Amino acid sequence: MATVPTYAGIDVAKDRLDVVLRPSGEYLRAGNDEQGVRRVVGRLLEEGTALAVVEATGGLERTLAASLDGAGVPVAVVNPRQVRDFAKSVGRLAKTDRIDAAVLARFAEAVRPEPRPLTDERARELTALVGRRRQLLAMITAEGNRLVRAPKPLRRGLKAHLKWLRKEVERTEAEVDRMVREDAVLEEKDELLRSVPGVGPTLSATLLAELPELEHLDRKRIAALVGVAPLNRDSGTLRGLRTVWGGRSSVRATLYMAALVASRYNPAIKTFYERLCAKGKPKKVALTACMRKLLTILAAVLRNRTPWQPRVVPA
Repeated sequence: MATVPTYAGIDVAKDRLDVVLRPSGEYLRAGNDEQGVRRVVGRLLEEGTALAVVEATGGLERTLAASLDGAGVPVAVVNPRQVRDFAKSVGRLAKTDRIDAAVLARFAEAVRPEPRPLTDERARELTALVGRRRQLLAMITAEGNRLVRAPKPLRRGLKAHLKWLRKEVERTEAEVDRMVREDAVLEEKDELLRSVPGVGPTLSATLLAELPELEHLDRKRIAALVGVAPLNRDSGTLRGLRTVWGGRSSVRATLYMAALVASRYNPAIKTFYERLCAKGKPKKVALTACMRKLLTILAAVLRNRTPWQPRVVPA
């Protein structure tokens, strides 16, 4: 008789781990520390767990996920919103740590999200630097807006802060460049990505840090992951409307700016954009299509380990 696969849902808190196994319903609680993680990993190995699911919780899940992955337990770190929507769909509105773990286990069994390779320490550092640069730019925008309306006594301090923020952006960008140059794999990928017209250091670093799946997924799945895939919104008498939403907003925002540049200076993207506009497509729709095409080109460049070659990149 075939063995029924075991699925694990793990709710991660600062101090503890709540684990529920399906279909047995077994419940385990352990500390979120070295001893507790070892206990959980050992139990899941005993069960021959087919898949463990944890939510992305701002970094609290990283040690556990890395330990599971290192021990050979397939693990998927999923978007909390996706799990909340799943819980509502199955009528689980109550919320405790044990219930959350049970929902995650049921989600693992029903949806079976694909385990993806976890990033190493250098990649996590690069992600933190890219995120920090984005935070600094947001602060510069906010302080610049305040400066416009600020009374005279506040302007000196705001200008000093803006000067410091701009220097921090420069320092952070230099640190990102240094980290890429010191890693042979990252440096090779960066050179491949930046060989494509329209791709600069910002998009390259963002893709390396926040979209490691780029070279491993097909064009439809990578477009959905970034949030530039057209999704159906048919309801009632409304038909034909397609919108893009969800996905990794930070990647999408950077990709948008790169697509703007590529629509002017990248021959393949420019021709594609002009053809869509000539067919009557709204410019925003045409530009979103260019974002998808640019992603496809970048994925092919990385997958084939071949710099930009306009004549061999598929339309």
